[in-house]
Amino acid sequence: MTQPSYSDPWSTPGQGPQDAQPGDQGIPQAPPIPEGYGYGSQQGIYAPQGMYVDQKSGLVLPEGVELASVGRRIGAYFLSAVLGVVTLGIGFVIWGLIAWSKGRSPALQVLGMRCWKVETGRVAGWGTMALRDIVGYIAQGILSVITGIISFGLFLGTKKRQSLPDLVAGTVVLYDPNKILDNWQS
Repeated sequence: MTQPSYSDPWSTPGQGPQDAQPGDQGIPQAPPIPEGYGYGSQQGIYAPQGMYVDQKSGLVLPEGVELASVGRRIGAYFLSAVLGVVTLGIGFVIWGLIAWSKGRSPALQVLGMRCWKVETGRVAGWGTMALRDIVGYIAQGILSVITGIISFGLFLGTKKRQSLPDLVAGTVVLYDPNKILDNWQS
């Protein structure tokens, strides 16, 4: 059996292969990351694998989902009123409290949409949805009709299609027909 010599770099304690650094003892360094690296890069915005940069809004979104259309969002607004009446209000509130944990309101759930937290890149959680649906809609509806009109104008006029409740919570509404976001819970 041969004893390792002290000139052998692997024989010194703390110098095993697991402690080696790139460039040490013949271990090659990784090549530098090229400029413009990333999936779906757009004007300095890069999307990791499994995501893409939405060209219209500039948002980084999971593949398979898209920013909800204006028509779908307006439909959800009116569907909320219908569902509130049909469920006598209390059913709508209970349904909403359950659906919030998955980034949805009852109307968003029926129409295959979810709220996406832009800052974290995750589906909005219960607290974010409570902030959006309670505080946001109080700010939009109770303050005045003018605030509701301003909220609708923001929704139509911004490239991320954010209404006042979305701005309060930091969310955007995504259309998720294939339930891709079921795996993106916060």
